[in-house]
Amino acid sequence: MADRPVILQIKQVVKSFGNVHAVNGVNLNIYEGEFFALLGPSGCGKTTLLRMLAGFEFPSEGSIKIDGKETRDIPPNQRPVNMVFQSYAVFPHMNVFDNVAYGLKVAKTPREEVKERVQDALALVKLDGYELRKPDQLSGGQRQRVALARALVKRPRVLLLDEPLSALDAKLREAMQLELVKLQKAVGITFLIVTHDQEEALSMADRIAVMENGVVRQVAPPGELYESPNCRFVADFIGRMNLFAGIVEGHEDWGGLNVKTELLGKLTIPHSERVSSKLHLAVRPEKLRISSEILPSSYFSFPGEVDAVVYHGSESHVYLKTDAGPFLCATLTNLSRISVRPKKGDRLWIGWAPEDTLVLSE
Repeated sequence: MADRPVILQIKQVVKSFGNVHAVNGVNLNIYEGEFFALLGPSGCGKTTLLRMLAGFEFPSEGSIKIDGKETRDIPPNQRPVNMVFQSYAVFPHMNVFDNVAYGLKVAKTPREEVKERVQDALALVKLDGYELRKPDQLSGGQRQRVALARALVKRPRVLLLDEPLSALDAKLREAMQLELVKLQKAVGITFLIVTHDQEEALSMADRIAVMENGVVRQVAPPGELYESPNCRFVADFIGRMNLFAGIVEGHEDWGGLNVKTELLGKLTIPHSERVSSKLHLAVRPEKLRISSEILPSSYFSFPGEVDAVVYHGSESHVYLKTDAGPFLCATLTNLSRISVRPKKGDRLWIGWAPEDTLVLSE
């Protein structure tokens, strides 16, 4: 991405409401043509940051530049951005054509140009032929497409999307995720989406910024964010994770890290970087293996008893209480229609390869 021009530059941005810092010292560069996601739990500051980009809020400190221009004195209607809201915000008394054309008509765009641009925008979102329908004659997904067309018809440099799919049912939301990615690649506009849904961000974005309490904790492509989180919060927030507190007892010459855990004993992990004395170890459930027989000696392995098996269709989550004390969760893929899954009370071994252990220093 660094070979593309920076279109959004957010530098040391703070937004305070009284004594509360909703956004606290955020620095981000977002590139032209990028699909970027702001991800985090409710109240982490992601929507406040989006509203500052749109011009609905102003930073208490710091700078926001769009296309190299400082935005502090630029009102919302003059910024080269458009916003798609969670609630769609389509006009119920207008048909699809007039909804999409509204912004162009306000800008006094010539009638023939309005017609051409509206038809192009509706074709992009696959709503050509729907021009005369009213919003109450459309499905939720179609109303969201109208909102997208209305934003795209103004040809913004950046499209801001505030939880745009959260009102849709699960299957339609998944279909719209694919459509949004295709649409973004087709138009080449920078998309910036705010979401609390980790799967949505992972499946759509080129890069993701994870926020917590107004601070950006990590910015990375989806694969790196999932496989190499830089702190406990990101590791725990993105996907499922088994976490253990530990204390560093020493380093091996070959690059191993000796860690003493409270309940799982001493573990030696391949890790060449120096870390603080207190840390957390983490391992993804899909990296764990369970077996009725002891696992290979190269594995960390622990005996225990199955406490619960939760069926999720394509996979099952097996929760095993180890004899040492802690619970571990393993993910099993249901490869056949009649998958044999462990049962509550089964005695099994559970473990993982040392190289699949993540070391988190905070």
